[in-house]
Amino acid sequence: MKKRSIGVLAILAMVIVIYSCKKNTSSEPLKSASLSLPATTDVYYPTNTFFSTNSDSLNRVATLGRVLFYDSHLSLNNAVSCESCHKQALAFADNVSFSTGYQGMQTKRNSLAVSNLSSSGTLFWDGRENNVNDLALRPLTNHVEMGIEDANTLPQKLGALSYYNDLFIKAFGDNQVTMIRISSALGTFINAISATNSRLDQFNKGNTSVFSALELEGKMLFDTKYNCASCHNGGGGIGGGGYTGGGFSFLDIGLDNSYADLGRGEVTGVSTDNGTFKVPDLHNVAITAPYMHDGRYKTLSEVLDHYSHNIQGSPNLDIRLRDNTGNPIQMNISDQEKQAIIAFLNTLTDYTMMTDPKFSNPFKAD
Repeated sequence: MKKRSIGVLAILAMVIVIYSCKKNTSSEPLKSASLSLPATTDVYYPTNTFFSTNSDSLNRVATLGRVLFYDSHLSLNNAVSCESCHKQALAFADNVSFSTGYQGMQTKRNSLAVSNLSSSGTLFWDGRENNVNDLALRPLTNHVEMGIEDANTLPQKLGALSYYNDLFIKAFGDNQVTMIRISSALGTFINAISATNSRLDQFNKGNTSVFSALELEGKMLFDTKYNCASCHNGGGGIGGGGYTGGGFSFLDIGLDNSYADLGRGEVTGVSTDNGTFKVPDLHNVAITAPYMHDGRYKTLSEVLDHYSHNIQGSPNLDIRLRDNTGNPIQMNISDQEKQAIIAFLNTLTDYTMMTDPKFSNPFKAD
């Protein structure tokens, strides 16, 4: 009887400890913070754009979104922000296979770069969202990423931070903090992040002198000989060739014979979608390693090795990666050709975006 009582007490003590740890994690004191925002509104949406009629309002909302994007108070333990997995210096991607989120847990898939999303169609590797505002809220309530168990508690938490008072007033006319406003501001900021000033962009505008002979060779190989552009929405010469990924394209590229991750199929429940993943925008691809949904390839050279001779005969392998007999193709890309293709892919890097102050962390370092 005495042993049973001790056992019950031990279990109760354990429950109390677990509850206390959880309670302390979710109620850690709010961090003090000071902002470094410009005196005038950042121009995320210039007046000469489609949004010219309300660009001033959009810029104020985007400025609020920028603060939210970098604010670790959006996580349960005040330690993880959107920027934790999407770093400006890395073209708003991460440089590890799986990002570290709430309480050190790792994400299920590699972090896709958040740029050019306004024209990207479906979102995430499996396309489970097609609205950037909704995309912004997904990580908040994910137990691995930011850990907020009840999204309805977040407005009150952020409302207690003094610097949000003026930001919400400027963005929405009053200081009321709501989940709709949080998602709208984050989405407006994320939509503004775009890579449009790479050497490829300059080439497409007619400045052909920005490419070396090796880069031109790589573009030709990418567009025609190996037909990579048919999946990556490239194609064309001057004035064409966005390499944006095709928006709604989900493909099985033969990474494995059988699927450890069902990808798009996990969302749709359709067997022919199993093992298919979103075709990513290639802007800044040289900066966003590692590659694939699971970050298995550390370099562009490894990616080309896959297409050269490692494509697997997976059930839903894209027809463009099969030969006339239905087997995986062997591209047999030469070392010289790999060098040229990688040189071309480097021309898609937009260094301006990665250093632009209006996309940077607005919090002053303590």
